[in-house]
Amino acid sequence: MSITGIIVSSGIAFGQALHLNHTENHLDYRPIPLSRIPQQQSKFVKALQALQQQLSHSQAKLESECENFQLIEADLLLLQDEELHDQVKEAIRTLQLSASVAVERIFAHQANELESLDDPYLANRAQDVRCLGQRLVAAINGRLDQGLEKLTAPTILLAQDLTPAEFALLPKEHISGIVLKTGGLTSHTAILAKAAGIPAILSCQFDAEFIPNGTPLVLDALNGELCVNPNPEQQARLTVTLHHEQARRAALQAYRDVPAKTLDGHQIGLLANVGNLNDITHVSDVGADGIGLFRTEFMLMNVSTLPDEKAQYSLYCEALHALGGKTFTIRTLDIGADKELPCLCQEIEDNPALGLRGVRYTLAHPELFKTQIRAILRAANHGPIRLMFPMVNQVEELDQIFQLIAECQDALEEEEKGYGELSYGIVVETPAAVLNLTSMLPRLDFVSIGTNDLTQYAMAADRTNPQLTRDYPSLSPAILTLIKMTISQAKQAGVKVSLCGELGSSPMMIPLLLGMGLDELSVNLNSLLEVKAAICQGHFEQFSELAHTALQQDRISSLQQCITSYKY
Repeated sequence: MSITGIIVSSGIAFGQALHLNHTENHLDYRPIPLSRIPQQQSKFVKALQALQQQLSHSQAKLESECENFQLIEADLLLLQDEELHDQVKEAIRTLQLSASVAVERIFAHQANELESLDDPYLANRAQDVRCLGQRLVAAINGRLDQGLEKLTAPTILLAQDLTPAEFALLPKEHISGIVLKTGGLTSHTAILAKAAGIPAILSCQFDAEFIPNGTPLVLDALNGELCVNPNPEQQARLTVTLHHEQARRAALQAYRDVPAKTLDGHQIGLLANVGNLNDITHVSDVGADGIGLFRTEFMLMNVSTLPDEKAQYSLYCEALHALGGKTFTIRTLDIGADKELPCLCQEIEDNPALGLRGVRYTLAHPELFKTQIRAILRAANHGPIRLMFPMVNQVEELDQIFQLIAECQDALEEEEKGYGELSYGIVVETPAAVLNLTSMLPRLDFVSIGTNDLTQYAMAADRTNPQLTRDYPSLSPAILTLIKMTISQAKQAGVKVSLCGELGSSPMMIPLLLGMGLDELSVNLNSLLEVKAAICQGHFEQFSELAHTALQQDRISSLQQCITSYKY
């Protein structure tokens, strides 16, 4: 039996099935006797403590993985909520519910309240709350240990959804593949799976009853299929495919130490998107020219208090040392929208995607911004740094930014700490940024196109919704027009233009993107060698011809046909 899904991270994976957040027992909704109420309340408290202990234990192992630490912290904060404890105990007492049923009802109620706000980001958090409730029910029923820590054999994980916090807990050395019923192509979990090199598909409507834990599976994330109990013929065919895929990836190592240059001599900067210091140490392993996007908000995700100037300065200096003179592009804190940080008091907004996010948040909290700027200015004494600002829409925001930078420079001079020179850029991720770019370019040294949010805001389509992702993709005439407008304006002003969105991590898109005139690409570490191979195997003249043809297409279908039919 085969089930189809949408590929989010390519590859072939063999392994046994393991369901995450899947409980086989059916809850008993009958009222419990009054005599059992204290026992059920005690059972709830013990399960709560056990789950908190498990999460804390897992969190302690992740101190160096900054982007995941806070995701577990969010679950812990909810489990420590005294009001929630009282609600569950009260439901057990007054409604005579078992502990499992009371937890299910209370967590479902909280999730429904989040979803009722009709906001896609809060809806994602609602699913996190449901998942946490399911884990607490498992703890109450004595099945908290889902076997993850005891895994020794290759395992393919199946789940309704997988939150970034749950992804952080996975023993990745034993997880060969991931299959989800929901999710979005540019969701954080999808990006994490791709960065980890784990084959994964989503929107795969499997029936858990017909795939018990331990069932042999083969995940073909090259064709978007999950094979259940593969027959010998399927097993042999996919084994051959796996060997070919392994050989292909091994062959990519030949590109590690060569420049990203086409056969007719056109060279492009090829950099990496990273989220922590560990990623930076692997930049040389894939032959990247440096860092094109360092997501600094991830350093706030593993702490309960804000890192001070000294801590940030030390981090940036370590990164510069690891890069050994290669390009280091720091994006200032991109806070807001779906990024909940325990060390900040973030207001609940009706529509956080259109609220205080990116540079709007830091301009509204100038002391937070200035702490980061001071640390970066000081670190620039030890190596070259490019600094870029997220979600800038208009020149007035740049005026405020550079005023704050000037204040930091004056203060550092007065304190005799000194500072280095920086190159400045913005992330172009809204239609307004494209339309206002001409007024901002005189103040910039480079721009970087963030296609994930540019698509979301231009198409008014939630990037985490798989149905919308299919119908409103980044590869569309509208988005290509915005990208081309950005490139043309930047070129005319003599400003370097890069692209750091997920679109650039697709080898199939490389001929088109280079042909449109980009100077740089910044891609996932796991995709970098494939992207470099696509550059080195082609001719820039042909890339330019492809881009010219693609930009004339006025339908998504004809544009996709134009790209997929391109031959090197």
